[in-house]
Amino acid sequence: MNNDKQLKGTLDNKQAQVIAVIPFDFSRKFYSGQVVKVQFLNDGVDGNTATIIQNYVTAALQTYGQNLAAEVLMKNGQKNYVPIDLEARFWYNPDLQTTRFLIPGLIAMILLITAAISVSLSLVREKERGTIEQINVSPINSFELITGKILPYLILSLFNAAMILIVGYFLFGVEIKGSIILLFFTTLLFLSASTGMGILVSVIADSQQVAFSVATFVTLLPSFILSGFIFPIESMPWPVQILTNITPAKFFIEILRAIIIRGTGVASFWDQALYLLLFTTVIILLSIIINKRKENNG
Repeated sequence: MNNDKQLKGTLDNKQAQVIAVIPFDFSRKFYSGQVVKVQFLNDGVDGNTATIIQNYVTAALQTYGQNLAAEVLMKNGQKNYVPIDLEARFWYNPDLQTTRFLIPGLIAMILLITAAISVSLSLVREKERGTIEQINVSPINSFELITGKILPYLILSLFNAAMILIVGYFLFGVEIKGSIILLFFTTLLFLSASTGMGILVSVIADSQQVAFSVATFVTLLPSFILSGFIFPIESMPWPVQILTNITPAKFFIEILRAIIIRGTGVASFWDQALYLLLFTTVIILLSIIINKRKENNG
């Protein structure tokens, strides 16, 4: 490409994301000791991708410049002196694979959506069929009813989590570096919060259609946007950071990344587990209060 129009057309048509503009007299100026300017045109529509490309370009130019400087010094009989030798190491994810970061979030999203929607639909179905009154007058208490309703979905959710981990290991090389026992118990804690959300939805909704819509709305959108699954919470405005506490996926994703990726123990995520327990308690108490008010009004 020899003109600006061709350069602009290449970026406009997304045929390239970065273009290096090298002057035609680059070699002459360089070997004559003159300052040479090289321009890089970077497509900045996707800010994250543009930043990554810029970092790669900067690193490549620094390496190229250091090699040229060493070559010139060797020709002059001088030794290359590096006062500070910087060596970068990436812990926990040395090859910077995105899948290692996304799979824990994927587990949290699938478990939350599956548990909340399934439990809410199961309980609301009894209302629609009119069998909830028969259950209320039967010897079965509320705890036994809820336990019987949520137990199959807890087992199904645990099976889903195990399948994701197995597929992630064989396809993407994602290993569990921490304790499997800790992973199991924290998953049960998260499923308690997820089923609690399903119980709350079943108390509010009177039909399966409404229950499905409400459960999807309160689980899918918050867990995708506000949980840190895709967007880092630290980069959000502080009012939005406070709002992220409405989804238990936020706490569970931190726990999963600590266990699966970093391989750390309870000391690194005890506060997240405590928040998850507090969230579960608040959701269950809220469900009980709303259910009693509806019974008194009815």
